[in-house]
Amino acid sequence: MRLILLATAFSLLSARAELTTEQQQVPLEVMPGDASAAKIVLLAGSPSNKPGQHEYFAGCALLREWLAAVPGVAPVMVADGWPKNEAVLDGARAVVFFMDGGPKLPFLTPERRAKVQALADAGAGFIVLHQAVDCPADLAPSFKEWFGAAFQPDIGCRGHWDVKFDSVSSHAVTSGMKPFELLKDGWLYNLHFAEKGVTPLLAAQMPDTSRKTEHAKSHAGRAETVAWAFERPNGGRSFGFTGCDLHASWAVPEQRRMLVNALLWSAKLPVPATGAATDSPVDLAKNLDRKIFTPKAKKPAAAAKPAAK
Repeated sequence: MRLILLATAFSLLSARAELTTEQQQVPLEVMPGDASAAKIVLLAGSPSNKPGQHEYFAGCALLREWLAAVPGVAPVMVADGWPKNEAVLDGARAVVFFMDGGPKLPFLTPERRAKVQALADAGAGFIVLHQAVDCPADLAPSFKEWFGAAFQPDIGCRGHWDVKFDSVSSHAVTSGMKPFELLKDGWLYNLHFAEKGVTPLLAAQMPDTSRKTEHAKSHAGRAETVAWAFERPNGGRSFGFTGCDLHASWAVPEQRRMLVNALLWSAKLPVPATGAATDSPVDLAKNLDRKIFTPKAKKPAAAAKPAAK
């Protein structure tokens, strides 16, 4: 019986990671044909959460389309959070991390951590999105060095609500952007930021009811940074944005423009003064994950109390 249960669990896990017929049409881990092109690697995490949330593959596929339209840029898409052939990371001008965080991060092994560190040492740009900024406590110092920030449960808060950005900081990443609003998206805030090199780009009021930690409660009413640029001491560039939970938010032009701007800036490529061109029609129903979840085991019914004598 135990072997049957294990086999069933394995089949469910395999189904979670299985690409749909539509997703199989997206080229994966294909090296650029032009060696002089700026290679940008998009690490899309494994299926997660409810349909319409954590659509890592579909989100990265959209970014791939927009980047492919930029002359001299060669996007390389990777599924399941980490390449089967790690050589696709070699020489990357920038790497996108769009995946589950915490203990689910796909680069927690010593060998993969070392690979990320080697990319950082080489000056590769890093873009960290949504939960990918959440890491185990022992990795927080490295996250601050790599990405400029780390989410930790000691002070950090998270949840879903409407956020309105009344102003946009002036930076290459925000070129062509104006104030905007994102509805019902998911956010992580009150992060541990690097001591130097961080430039806040987007900040907004968060519901005081979402402030679950004592540190966050002590800053009630403060606008919280959820997007930032980070210039690393060795000249590498990083960008972080804790939104991108809700796939529908890709329909918002400002989010699209910011993300492609950030990819170009992190890769040290020119960013158009009016922002990256991302005005082509967006098919949000394309490349969605097939999400299969193991039903939760029902709690055993409480034993009936013996009848009073």
